[in-house]
Amino acid sequence: MKFDIITIFPKIFNGYFGESIIGRAQEKKLIKLRVHDLRDFTIDKRRTVDDKPYGGGPGMILKIEPISKAIAALRALRGKGGKKKVAIKNLKPKRRVILFSAKGKTVTQADVRRLAKYDQLILICGRYEGVDERVAKYIADEEISVGNYVLTGGEIPAMIMVDAVSRLIPGVLGKRESLDEESFNGCLRTTDYGLRSKRNFKAVAGSRLAVDNNYLEYPQYTRPEEFMGWRVPKVLLSGNHMKIKEWRKKISNSPNSSNSPNKISNS
Repeated sequence: MKFDIITIFPKIFNGYFGESIIGRAQEKKLIKLRVHDLRDFTIDKRRTVDDKPYGGGPGMILKIEPISKAIAALRALRGKGGKKKVAIKNLKPKRRVILFSAKGKTVTQADVRRLAKYDQLILICGRYEGVDERVAKYIADEEISVGNYVLTGGEIPAMIMVDAVSRLIPGVLGKRESLDEESFNGCLRTTDYGLRSKRNFKAVAGSRLAVDNNYLEYPQYTRPEEFMGWRVPKVLLSGNHMKIKEWRKKISNSPNSSNSPNKISNS
């Protein structure tokens, strides 16, 4: 199993991945971990990875260009058949691109078992106010949340994913019985562990979560206005703040929205 992690803070992973089960699994060459600095894929001298959001708002948004370039570089690596894979979306089942997101499905042990069947997982770590929405729409294969709590960035979710998936790789754990007897293995029901309060939160993994009226934050976009034919919604370029506010409210994932993979409720 190969893990490729895209982040703007690559040094965060040094300590954790070098110790214990994950460290030994790498020594035995059961898993391969590569951490990629997103700044290495920028297209300007300042190595810019973020920009202001279209339509206004606080904070900065990670740009689509360096992320797209990083993913394309990883997908272009030669596979077993010697053919280069450069397409942004249509992948064979051997490879999966995951974006950690507040809008994503809360990961369960069943998801971990499914992902462990791939040969390579490419993990995108968000930061600041989030990631340009076009990454989720056109580049990532799926969005994943790790629980009902707020995090500063996607690096910890990436560690969680690597740890959980690696344990299912044959030979990583000392004895097969250790895996067979674990709490969530084969269970019919999984429980989402996280912060429970009057207001429930989804794991942000690098983007802010709006909690007013239990709405997930609206999709964010930043420059460029057009990338590979993928355009920013026109309303965000209009300068009409009232229309922008209405659009953001309408498109936000409410707990009653059928498009929301996880519903947020007061409990």
